[in-house]
Amino acid sequence: MRAFIPNLITLLNLLMGCVAVVLAAYNHLIEAGIFMALGIFFDFFDGLAARMLNVSSEMGKQLDSLADVVTSGVVPGIVMFQLLNAQNIDLSIFNNAVNVEWFAYLGFLITLGSAYRLAKFNIDENQSDKFIGLPTPANAILILSIPFIIEFGNQEWLSSIFKSELFLIPLTLFSVIALNMNIELFSLKLKSLSFKENKLIFLFLIASLVLLILLKFLAIPLIILSYILVSILFKKNTAKN
Repeated sequence: MRAFIPNLITLLNLLMGCVAVVLAAYNHLIEAGIFMALGIFFDFFDGLAARMLNVSSEMGKQLDSLADVVTSGVVPGIVMFQLLNAQNIDLSIFNNAVNVEWFAYLGFLITLGSAYRLAKFNIDENQSDKFIGLPTPANAILILSIPFIIEFGNQEWLSSIFKSELFLIPLTLFSVIALNMNIELFSLKLKSLSFKENKLIFLFLIASLVLLILLKFLAIPLIILSYILVSILFKKNTAKN
């Protein structure tokens, strides 16, 4: 029974992802973001639970990636599709009224890039304490922050920028590249609850919390970019030492 606890947490991640898929498909992007965040919350703790209970397994690793494909791959792909197709949302195929901007399908490049990144992660033994490329949950949070910025930003000029395909298409391409770039990023998964063993993670999370308090949802893209930059600087500093 103890060995199943981490897998149960992973399955909760998958369940939240499935709910988020349905909500995103119906263009309820804020609600989809909430359920995706719940899924990522479970994803954050399944590995920790496995290590603390000493029940890590190959099956758990595979199950974790399968759940992430849905929660952190399919969901942001659908959300980007909806954002790119925001002015043409009539998808009633039974009335022959499908009206989709062709470039809206570019949103699913995020899903493809996420699946490819997770497949590489599963066969790469060098990513136990670090990541090569942006982790799919971080990328999913980046994409799902856009509807929240548009909805709660209270700045019309800012919302118009984030709604524009001139911003969304480059963001999509950046997302796919960031997922699969050959750059080491430090892992955000806790090995334990010890501050000493997870100093960089805790400091980064505290700084991120401060940014969220000050800038609210607009802080999320800045946090993701900071994550990449901090990882690069940390890597250079470690190499020098």
